[in-house]
Amino acid sequence: MKKTVMVLALGAMIASCGGKKEEKKDGFEVSRTKTEEAKTVEKEGVPVDLDNKGVGPITNMEFPDEINDEMAARGKAKFEAICVACHMVDKRMIGPALKGVYERRSPEWVMNMILNPDGMLKEDPIAKALLKEYNNAIMLNQNLTEDEARDVAEYLRTL
Repeated sequence: MKKTVMVLALGAMIASCGGKKEEKKDGFEVSRTKTEEAKTVEKEGVPVDLDNKGVGPITNMEFPDEINDEMAARGKAKFEAICVACHMVDKRMIGPALKGVYERRSPEWVMNMILNPDGMLKEDPIAKALLKEYNNAIMLNQNLTEDEARDVAEYLRTL
């Protein structure tokens, strides 16, 4: 009896080790191999608009020719305390990089975005486009005073 079981087991093993026969099936086929495809994602991009002043309390603002170092220092401290959670100086993060912001936005727009992000995100077309580009990451209102916001704006000039 043992010999019969042994012969059957050996026969089953030999049969299972035989050549692999591929069947071509019609229909849906799933491949589980990982393929890396180069995805080209087109950025919509947010237009540069230096004429847009935004929505908020600041309607007119002009920077003096020289940077006020004292204001910039206070602005840098405020920026490092609250803004770096979402913004880097020269890299995109949760929010846009802020280096060169005044090449893309007016000083009034920047100040209004700092002071009134809720109103800007509801009414300003550029703020809405930025919201969309940054995956609906909403800029929170930091409840800064106009003087604190002006310090941050001055610091942004130094970047």
